[in-house]
Amino acid sequence: MAESAVPGQAPASLNQGLVLLFAVACALSVANVYYAQPLLDAFAAGFGFSQAAVGIVITATQAGCALALLFVVPLGDLMDRRRLTLLQALLLCLMLAGVSLASSPAVLLAGMLGLGLLGTAMTQGLIAYAASSAAPAERGRVVGVAQGGVVIGLLLARTLAGWIADLSGWRAVYHVSAAMVLLMLAVLSRVLPVQAPSARRLSYVQLLGSMFSMLANDRVLQIRGMLALLMFAAFSIFWSALVLPLSAPPYSFSHTVIGAFGLVGVLGALAAARAGHWADRGHGQRTTGLALMLLLLSWLALSQMNWSLWALVLGIVLLDLGGQAIHVTNQSMIFQSQPEAHSRLVACYMIFYAVGSGLGAIASTSAYAAAGWNGVCVLGAAVSLLALLFWALSVRHMPRQKAVAHGQGSD
Repeated sequence: MAESAVPGQAPASLNQGLVLLFAVACALSVANVYYAQPLLDAFAAGFGFSQAAVGIVITATQAGCALALLFVVPLGDLMDRRRLTLLQALLLCLMLAGVSLASSPAVLLAGMLGLGLLGTAMTQGLIAYAASSAAPAERGRVVGVAQGGVVIGLLLARTLAGWIADLSGWRAVYHVSAAMVLLMLAVLSRVLPVQAPSARRLSYVQLLGSMFSMLANDRVLQIRGMLALLMFAAFSIFWSALVLPLSAPPYSFSHTVIGAFGLVGVLGALAAARAGHWADRGHGQRTTGLALMLLLLSWLALSQMNWSLWALVLGIVLLDLGGQAIHVTNQSMIFQSQPEAHSRLVACYMIFYAVGSGLGAIASTSAYAAAGWNGVCVLGAAVSLLALLFWALSVRHMPRQKAVAHGQGSD
């Protein structure tokens, strides 16, 4: 049964089963944004796209993600989060069924736009939902577990899509996902906690306008958002270029083998909750500094890929551990203020992520064309160093973080 929040009281501690359910729901929803990536050759063959043009399928999905962050995710601060989440799950299920039945390029692209929008809106909405449902002393841990679900979902989505498509074709991928989302809807409808409505009522226009005010005035959001931009740029620099050397001689790996390297990133997901736990205890700045040093160190190992694939694996572990720790700590710290605005805060924060990922992808392929893999690693290390320097200079301008848990120290 769903638990009811009482206005004016802090949320009760979430039981572990509900926390894990948030993580599973995040994984199932975010996966829908990434299923298409290993299926592009099937889309090209089935819908007549050229190899050069089939990338528009991913573009449509990412456009949906952007629309979700700007116009849909903030609705969590205006509407009943429980009803909004269940409605999004129902619409996502219907959209998946529609994509599985697509018979023309236009219908497919419209469906991908819808999957990007609904998958992103539901994922980020669930993270805000989990943060708002958690007691302040456990918020970082809960966000960390939910974010771990996001990482596992996006990493496993590509592998699962390829496996199902090999067995039964690309349409089966979306049939299976629709069935999983429908099952998730049934479970969520029974156990999602009911939250007290915000005492402050805004119109939709005022809601969107307040996001610009947050971006202009919230110092924690500005600093942690810039760290996210630089960190995700470093991530994108690595993952956007990795396929180029691994698919060429002497490796000549298949896309399935290259994608398997991403599964190493599950280690980062397992570490994410611990980073949130440290942030709860007031150690967010120390965790950030250590994570940024791991991010920078990872490029030393990644640069040795031409001599050792084990160095590549070590570099991926360090990159993901550092990146996920920063990501979870960022969200934990921005959620410590304005509890009535968690959905808008996560939407604003993820805008920094989108910008960083886009810039990193563009810069990465340019660096590889100009200077090969060494050029990519130099670029990634430079961005990581810039993030570390930015953090060191920004610490003095950040409000002193206090431990939320009773009796714990702070940075």
